[in-house]
Amino acid sequence: MELRSLRYFQAVYELGSVSGAARQCFVSQPSITAAIKQLEHTLDTCLFVRHTHGVLPTPAADKLYPLAREMSASEKTILQLFGDGPTPVSLRLGLMRSLGAQRMSYLLTELTQRIDNLELTLVDPDEPCDARIILRQSVTKKEDFVPIWQDNYLLALPKAWPMTSKATITIDDLDSLPFINRSPCDVLERVKLAMATAGVHFQPRANIRTIEYAWPLVSAGVGAALLPDWREIREAEGIVLRQIDSLDLSKSIGLAVKANRGGEPLISSVIEVCDSASSTVEPS
Repeated sequence: MELRSLRYFQAVYELGSVSGAARQCFVSQPSITAAIKQLEHTLDTCLFVRHTHGVLPTPAADKLYPLAREMSASEKTILQLFGDGPTPVSLRLGLMRSLGAQRMSYLLTELTQRIDNLELTLVDPDEPCDARIILRQSVTKKEDFVPIWQDNYLLALPKAWPMTSKATITIDDLDSLPFINRSPCDVLERVKLAMATAGVHFQPRANIRTIEYAWPLVSAGVGAALLPDWREIREAEGIVLRQIDSLDLSKSIGLAVKANRGGEPLISSVIEVCDSASSTVEPS
C-alpha cells in the first residue's frame, strides 16, 4: 500500500469528486482512479460509489479515512523533522472557475516539474496572488496578459434528440428549447441576447453554477447547454456538440501578472511555462 494512494484517497473523500482530487493533487483523473482501484484491490473492498455529481464514500471508506489522515500527518511530520532540502519557492496562483480539469492538471504539473522546489498555493483570482489565470476581459490596466487557451463554446445536445441530425444550429432552432442555465456565463448571455433580438424564447429547464454539472445533465436528457469544446466534454457519452450559426462564442483565457513583476525570475518562469502550454497540443 503506497502513501501516495492514501493521499489521493483522502482528497477524493474530502472533496467528493475524482476531478476535484485531481486538481488538488496536480495529477490526472486516471491517476486518481488507478490509485483508488489499487487500494480497493489491496483491501478487497469498495471505497466509493459513483453518482452523476461525484462519488459517495462507503462504510469502508469511512473507516479508512481517519487512518489515512493520521498516516498523511505522520508523513509530513517525518519530512519536516528530517528534511534538509532547499527552501521552497512560494507561488500563489489565482484560478478562475471553469478551466477544465484535464488541461489544468497538465499545466499545474508542468509548473511543479519545471520550477524547482515550487510550493504552489491555489486561490480565488480576486484574492491576493502572484499571478492569475483569468479571462482576457478581466485583465486590469496594470497587468500583462499571456494567452494560454482559446475556448470555443458549442451547443451540447442529448444524443437522442432529433435536432442532433442538423450539422449547424440556428438561433430560431433554440426557440423554447429546454436549457441548462448556468450563471455566471458571459457566453451564454451572448446567446440569450441574440435570442431576445431575434424574438426567440429562452426556456430554462435547470439552473446551475458549476460547469462540471452541466454535461451530465445534458447526457441525461434534461436539456441543452452551452459548453466549451474541452476533451472531457467531447468524450462524454450521450452528448452531441453543434455550432450555433453566425455567433462568435469564444473566450480567451490566459495568465495575468502585474506589469512590474514580469522580470522577476519566478514570474518569468511561470510565464515561460504558460507560453509553452499555449502552443502545446491538448494533452490526452
